[in-house]
Amino acid sequence: MAIYRLTKKADEDYESIFVYGILNFGLDRAETYASELQRRFEQIGAHPLHYPAIDHICLGYRLSVFREHSIYYRIDGKTVLIARILRNQNVSTALLNQE
Repeated sequence: MAIYRLTKKADEDYESIFVYGILNFGLDRAETYASELQRRFEQIGAHPLHYPAIDHICLGYRLSVFREHSIYYRIDGKTVLIARILRNQNVSTALLNQE
């Protein structure tokens, strides 16, 4: 399995992370971090069971920590659905209605 997609909320998270990076660290570092995040998405897509389940937080979801961010995702058939990319947000609330 190497197919993944981002929900609308995860895409917004990704964009927000990129803009924050530009404003606080410069374009080069923001692009590097964004590329590294994309590589992690690919790793999650290729090996989705490698990362721990977090059923105690949200049934059916898994978590991959990447530096300061937590990537929440679930396996949806043959696709990995990346639901959110969070830092300090409330996870339970953030995972509701992420589509």
